[in-house]
Amino acid sequence: MKTTSMTRRDFVRLGSAAAVTSTLVKSPLQAAQTAADGGKVRFAIVGTGIRGCDLLRSARKVSTGVCVGAADLYVTRHMAAKEAYGADFPTTSDYRVLLDRKDVDAVLVATSDHHHRRVTLDAVAAGKDVYCEKPMSHTVTDGFKMLETVAANKRIFQAGSQRVSSILYSKAREIFASGRLGEVHEIDAQWNRNTPGGAWLYPIPHDASPETVDWKGFLVDAVDRPFDPQRFFRWRWFRDYGSGLGGDLFVHLLSGIQVITGINAPAKRAYSMGGTYRYKDGREFPDLLETLYEFPSENGDVQVHLHCNQANNDGNEGIKFYGSTGTMVLTGTTVTFTPQDVRPRFEPYGWGGMTAAQRQQGMEEWKAEHPETLPTPGDAETFTLPKGYDDTAAHIANFFSAVVTRKHVVEDEVFGNNAAIGCHLANYSYFHGTAATWDEATKTIKG
Repeated sequence: MKTTSMTRRDFVRLGSAAAVTSTLVKSPLQAAQTAADGGKVRFAIVGTGIRGCDLLRSARKVSTGVCVGAADLYVTRHMAAKEAYGADFPTTSDYRVLLDRKDVDAVLVATSDHHHRRVTLDAVAAGKDVYCEKPMSHTVTDGFKMLETVAANKRIFQAGSQRVSSILYSKAREIFASGRLGEVHEIDAQWNRNTPGGAWLYPIPHDASPETVDWKGFLVDAVDRPFDPQRFFRWRWFRDYGSGLGGDLFVHLLSGIQVITGINAPAKRAYSMGGTYRYKDGREFPDLLETLYEFPSENGDVQVHLHCNQANNDGNEGIKFYGSTGTMVLTGTTVTFTPQDVRPRFEPYGWGGMTAAQRQQGMEEWKAEHPETLPTPGDAETFTLPKGYDDTAAHIANFFSAVVTRKHVVEDEVFGNNAAIGCHLANYSYFHGTAATWDEATKTIKG
């Protein structure tokens, strides 16, 4: 994968973005200052658990939107939603009540993965625009149904991998496009967490019961079971409702790689290994997952290695791009470019089995063939996010702006679906013990 040239001065100029972060963050908000009726984008949220409350805390920073309702299957979360947003609004256990309201322009979906298709399709049918948390889909079939329905109804859809709206990833995209990395055929990314929360050992509240949780509403099409608070509050453990490390973390890494490189297509194939090594608690997904992907590119395939470990913090969050003339490393808060020293050099190792005369002749011939030398590579250059920067607020702002202007979002249904397919490929390979191949003609995974 080739890229085109950017000077050190360009990098420094881009680095000055830190000084004007407020402008960069506000620009999509300013574009959405007034909705069609002269007011703000009125949104409702479906799912006010951990991530839903995170979305509300970020959304309250976005002045162009106002929350007018919330739905959750656990009644105590109705108050949690109001506390997270800092305002009072109607709440319900049945999200369809919100879709019937004329004063709802858009819906944020932060449910378990297996509800994404149902809520999105219902919202689109009701004429609402949709922001749906990652992974966009619970299955490949769900993803294409969502994609087709959103397009057919001409609705705005934003998948919720918020880092693609971050100025950090914008910076990385500019570096990549500049060509300073040279040809990139290898990318390595990881996200490790060594905490109970990072292993989805979420707390189960004392008041959890069939009286406070709409258990049948949670199960919907999943296998019918007696009420089980672990399945409701720790749904990421189970294949009926979640997508494991693939859906929780791989999708963030894959969407980041997509937005930086411009690759917006499913991987051609994937091979996973891993296991449940630390958490012997009944979970169905591994606590260590490694997947090697092969992605198509105009300038040769790109090998992408993803690995997530719930028993080690080393490395935490990061993506590394290995180029022929430079290396780029992203962490949660920085992007660093390091040029490679690619100046031609006479390499004596290959002449080690020859006579001194032969080595001397070889050196003289090499010097004659390389009369010019390239400049010494510069130092590593790092861009750091400003303290307190909220990429989720930026991502929601991008969505609200699109709701008003009807312009394209940064992570539409095609982009979100391709990232989710990467998750499904990884899980297919892990559970089937074989390489997973994407069949573009049938839009299915084959082993």
